[in-house]
Amino acid sequence: MSLPSFAPPLVSVVIATRDRPEMLREAIASVRAQDYAGPLEIIVVADRCEPDLSLEDDDGRVSVRAVRNVRRPGLAGARNTGVEAAHGELVAFCDDDDLWLPGKLRRQVAALVARPDAVLACCGIRVDYDGGTHDRVLPATQVGFDALLADRHTELHPSTFVARTAALRGAVGLVEEEVPGGFGEDYELLLRCARAHPVLNVPEPLAVVRWGTQSFFFRRWETMAAGLSWLLERYPEFETSPRGSSRIHGQIAFAHAAMGHRRVALGWAGRAMRRNPREPRAVLALAVAARAVTPDRVMEALHHRGRGI
Repeated sequence: MSLPSFAPPLVSVVIATRDRPEMLREAIASVRAQDYAGPLEIIVVADRCEPDLSLEDDDGRVSVRAVRNVRRPGLAGARNTGVEAAHGELVAFCDDDDLWLPGKLRRQVAALVARPDAVLACCGIRVDYDGGTHDRVLPATQVGFDALLADRHTELHPSTFVARTAALRGAVGLVEEEVPGGFGEDYELLLRCARAHPVLNVPEPLAVVRWGTQSFFFRRWETMAAGLSWLLERYPEFETSPRGSSRIHGQIAFAHAAMGHRRVALGWAGRAMRRNPREPRAVLALAVAARAVTPDRVMEALHHRGRGI
C-alpha cells in the first residue's frame, strides 16, 4: 500500500521509558530506520527517572526530545504526557524494550490516510523470547468491538499503535490512568476506540516484541488480577460474549492460583467454565491450584510458543 501523492503527515512517536538505557537506544534506532517519507519526532518520556538529555537531536527529518512524565506515574501517564506534548497529526507508541521493523510506519500511515473514519491502526508482531521468535499476525484488516470483546488479540500490541492525535486528545480520550497497576490499559484503549471506530490492522509482523524478565509486568499476578477485574466492571458488555468473559475469568483464576489463593482461584475458574466449559485458562488455573504444575512452568511453555496466558 503506497501513500497518496500529498505530503505525508508528521508522526510523533512516544517512547515511555524507565531505567532501560540500552534497550531504549535500540528502540530509538529502529524508529529512525523507518522508510517513512514524512517527518518524525520521537518523544522519550522518562517515568520515575530523570530524562536523558543526551538523546536529544534533530537531523532535519527526525527530531528527538526527552521529557519527564508530568502525569500519574506509570506507563499510561507517561504515554499521555507524550500525547499531550506531540506536534504530529498522528501519534504512535513504542515500548522501550521493543523494536520496529522497516516499513511499519509507512504501511500503517497509508492505512489511516485511506480510512478517514478510523482513528487507530495496528499491525502484526514478532515475539522474541529466549532466543526464539514467533510471528503473531491477525489476518483481518480491521477489528470491531465485538471481536475485541471475544479475543484480546495479542497481535494488536501497544508498540504497534498509530492513532490520530486529535482523537486521543478529544472524542476517544487519553490512555486510561485509573487501571490498577496499569495492567490492560492498552486493551481498554482498543475497546474504547472500537466502540465507535474500526480498528485497522496491517496483517504483517512489523514490530518485534521482546518478552522476558525485563517486562515490568513479568509475573506480577496481583496486578494482573486487579487490572482484569477492573476491566470486567468497566465493560459490562463482556457478559454478552461468553468467549471473552470466560477468557478474562480464566486469566484472573490463573493469577490467583499463581499467588496461592486456591479458594479464590477455584471460584473464578468455575465462573469461567460456566461461560465456556472449554476455557483453557481455567483448566490451567485448576492445575496450578492443585499444584500439579507451577505457574512459572506454564508461562515458560506458553512463551516458548509465542503465547501468553
